[in-house]
Amino acid sequence: MKKADRQKKIREIITDNSIERQEDLVEKLNDLGLQVTQATISRDIKEMQLVKIPAEGGGYRYGLPARQHNDDAGQLGATLHDSLLELKQDDRFLALAVRPGNGPVVATLIRRLKDEAVFTTIGDDSNVLVVCMSAGAAKHLADRFNELAQRE
Repeated sequence: MKKADRQKKIREIITDNSIERQEDLVEKLNDLGLQVTQATISRDIKEMQLVKIPAEGGGYRYGLPARQHNDDAGQLGATLHDSLLELKQDDRFLALAVRPGNGPVVATLIRRLKDEAVFTTIGDDSNVLVVCMSAGAAKHLADRFNELAQRE
């Protein structure tokens, strides 16, 4: 099966079912006769920028990004608006706390901006560390991120 077809099926599954773990998604796809590995699904989740959203019965489940944007800055703004919980600065470092599942997406979108103020980003499930070239660059970037997060 082609990647585009597999990802279309993933969108259908997470829309119709409460999928909490990658293993659950692998199992659903295997039940449908699509033999996939957890590593393949992990790559698909990252590429599709799936996010964890609150599940009705508690916990979190996979969902589609709230908004689709063609430009990275617009997509970063929408993602920050929907998921940024806290932004802190210390010298050249920015620490962004985001809703679970959004850290890798935010880190990737910041990297895609190719902003000269950014030295590197590191993202885990719910945190992003941005290392800037200077404290002034970090302050400017923090202001920009806060502004993006406030937009509707």
